[in-house]
Amino acid sequence: MPETEPIAVVLTALPVEYDAVRALLESLDEVVLDDGTRLEQGRLSGTGWTVALAELGEGALTTAALTTRIVSELTPECLLFVGVAGGLKDDLRLGDVVVGTKVYAVHGGKQTPEGFLARPESWHGSHRLVQAARSALRDLDGVRAHRKPIACGDVVLADERSAVRDHIRRTYNDAYAIEMEGSGASHAAHLGGRLDALVIRGISDLADAGKGAADAEGSQELAAGQAAKVAVAVLRKHAPRPRSTSGTQEEPRPGSGAGAGAGSGSGSGSGGDTINFQGGTYYGPVVGKITRHN
Repeated sequence: MPETEPIAVVLTALPVEYDAVRALLESLDEVVLDDGTRLEQGRLSGTGWTVALAELGEGALTTAALTTRIVSELTPECLLFVGVAGGLKDDLRLGDVVVGTKVYAVHGGKQTPEGFLARPESWHGSHRLVQAARSALRDLDGVRAHRKPIACGDVVLADERSAVRDHIRRTYNDAYAIEMEGSGASHAAHLGGRLDALVIRGISDLADAGKGAADAEGSQELAAGQAAKVAVAVLRKHAPRPRSTSGTQEEPRPGSGAGAGAGSGSGSGSGGDTINFQGGTYYGPVVGKITRHN
């Protein structure tokens, strides 16, 4: 694959999530990284994206480590974590999709004699991708979607009266869904620098004692399929960044005071010496020194 092709990485934890996204891609080829991590790369029709799809397994720690590796190897423009989650709010239905405006890591804190003191960590969804989701969801039929925060913890929640559920309700009251991997992916994307990232989760249960029955009736397949539809719709709206004539990604231009861009500039010396910037690109003031050699 040419290095100049824009890549969107889509990560999943479970086979049902992976299969839902895979069904929407074309021309798939397997890619094996140096450490043995396997992905499939394919095309998303009607877009400029090459999509690299991976199934990482469960848990935030594994997700963070493998996401870091994948981002380092593939240098994608954007990253989506797509899968299923438990719903935390009464207005949610099975098959609804939550687009994560924020991801909370819910287990950080300090236990004291006075009780548990939360020490929250959170990561905001990429502004570009959240905006793309807002636009895409206006035209997407058959999906009930919510742009809300998502809670992430290393726990499968199947009891609406549990201490964990009560902790989330009191400390992360605006969270709409709970899952296990979003914080790992979000943190790895944050450490990767200029990488747009977003967590998209379909509601497969209501984080209560009915989870097992819902899963047995196919709720995970329904939720994963709906989340995959939203992920693809977001990528269709979120076009790759423009490429320069040399095939490399162009940096966004700053606003006023950013310099002249490509072209020619001059530095005045006592003899009218010039510095030629033709064919170059620069941002901000340019500082230099002219040295004459006799």
